[in-house]
Amino acid sequence: MTHPRLTPLAALCLLGLTSTASQAATFDLGGDASFSIGAGLRLSYQSLENAAPSGSDRSNDFVVDSTRVYMSGRVMKTLGATLNFERDGSGNTPDGLRVMDAYVQYEPMPEFNVWFGRMLPASDRANLDGPFYLNVWDYPMVSQYPNLAIGRDNGVQLWGKVMDSKLTYVLGAFKGHNNYAGASNESDNLLYSWRAAYAFWDAEPAPAYYTGSTYYGSADILTLGFAGMYQSDGVGVAGNPGDYLGMNIDLLMEKKLAGGGVLTLEGAYYDYDLDGKADCGSGEPGAPACPGGAGANDNVGGLVEGKGYLATAAFLLPGKVGIGQVQPFVRYQSFDRELSNSTIDVLDVGLNYVIKGHNARVSAFWSKTEDDRPTPDTDLDKFVIGVQFQI
Repeated sequence: MTHPRLTPLAALCLLGLTSTASQAATFDLGGDASFSIGAGLRLSYQSLENAAPSGSDRSNDFVVDSTRVYMSGRVMKTLGATLNFERDGSGNTPDGLRVMDAYVQYEPMPEFNVWFGRMLPASDRANLDGPFYLNVWDYPMVSQYPNLAIGRDNGVQLWGKVMDSKLTYVLGAFKGHNNYAGASNESDNLLYSWRAAYAFWDAEPAPAYYTGSTYYGSADILTLGFAGMYQSDGVGVAGNPGDYLGMNIDLLMEKKLAGGGVLTLEGAYYDYDLDGKADCGSGEPGAPACPGGAGANDNVGGLVEGKGYLATAAFLLPGKVGIGQVQPFVRYQSFDRELSNSTIDVLDVGLNYVIKGHNARVSAFWSKTEDDRPTPDTDLDKFVIGVQFQI
């Protein structure tokens, strides 16, 4: 559920948050043509209670969380394309790369752009951050918008930045959820997505409609965003479909203080309406199995009706310790499921060691999950040390 970012060459080069940008290699092909290539890597050590083969001891695992290859090119100033691949650590693509992004970009002006292909739909800040640009190592569990893979879907999207780049808008139409024989959307209705975000202080340095959850003090940020998705017959199964409506509000505040430290505060609220239906494979009361079995089809099943929120606080300490800066953080999340009348809460507490922005960072944190839905092993504590690197 994540993305690479495209820095300009009129918004071409890869992965950028201005001073924290990844340094992708860019080749001038003559005229206005060019080609860029980069890579990203996330590795971690994870220890979970009762997750060893014995079933009662702590696990000790070394994980390749994400391996990415980023490529983009431009044949003229207003026309380009992006092709990115990922191998994640979930086992979905063992030892193989999956297409993450594949889209054509028509970009005549900052105020109006059209992308066509596989990309991140308009959604919440967390999804538009991707894992490399979050404050916390783990992706937030309250961000539950449907997606084909890695937060992406196939479709078309309009986006632009107006009012001195302080107002960002995104509108999209996508293949969407449960478009499969036996699932709710046999009639093949499209999913529609939208987002509007206004920056009250500095315009966010992130390119296109992407976001970051910290800019490490490179700008003073106070941005409020509103996003949502709607799809007729988007949940349930054939013969008992329901309309899907997911919406959220998110706020990011980041301020560089007089002493040189950087305070970051982030919050988000989510409301997922499934028309009172139990989506297949969701684990909620009355939820049927998905057509072809759980996990057999992309973007089918698993959605849950309910409301959730997250709150994050981080502080980048002034001055360096060795080659980097220390950033303590804490994040709390809660999600209330409607049908099962149950709640899941997650608390994360840890430190980031910021060497070169988002391109070289080490994270260490402890996480506690408590879930009162009546399924086994739902209360869990976890310790993680993660390393991310981008070029």
